[in-house]
Amino acid sequence: MVKSVGFEPVGHHSARVLILGSLPGGRSLAEQRYYAQPRNAFWPIMGRLFNAGLDRKYSDRLQTLSRCRIALWDVIAAAKRDGSLDSAIERDTIEVNDFAEFLSAHRQIELICFNGKTAEQLYRRRVRPFLSVHQDQIPSIALPSTSPAYAAMAFESKLAKWRAALKQYALDVSIRDVSKASAGSDRPVRK
Repeated sequence: MVKSVGFEPVGHHSARVLILGSLPGGRSLAEQRYYAQPRNAFWPIMGRLFNAGLDRKYSDRLQTLSRCRIALWDVIAAAKRDGSLDSAIERDTIEVNDFAEFLSAHRQIELICFNGKTAEQLYRRRVRPFLSVHQDQIPSIALPSTSPAYAAMAFESKLAKWRAALKQYALDVSIRDVSKASAGSDRPVRK
């Protein structure tokens, strides 16, 4: 089995929010893009909240999130996995990313959002023990996984939870109002 190697972080040094996945799936690794699996809800959610959806080029989506002061990365730098499911990650092969260095270079991070429970559990077990006291005190929240493998929650419910978590930290940007977006309005609402 070949070791999967994740991506470099994406985001400006002024980012306030860090969104962490576990490890890119097969499709993402093949395309070298975060959340490339077409049924993954990540980009549709970012589209509804920040106009960074699948209707835009990948590079434009990343730039939009960066302008919104959102950074993307994964907990795992590399690991062996057969397929794309988190449950298939061979735990004894996991190498985590260097968060002490990342957080030192991104001192404005005020919230860490985990895209699913696996990312949260891995971060708590394998990253937190090696952080400074200040870095370990950054608030964090586990959000519903955007993976198509997590089908227990409907898209609109996932969207509402992601919106609630991000709205207080994305103060410098417009977050679209979920109820108006659902009704077909594309007008952003200042929060």
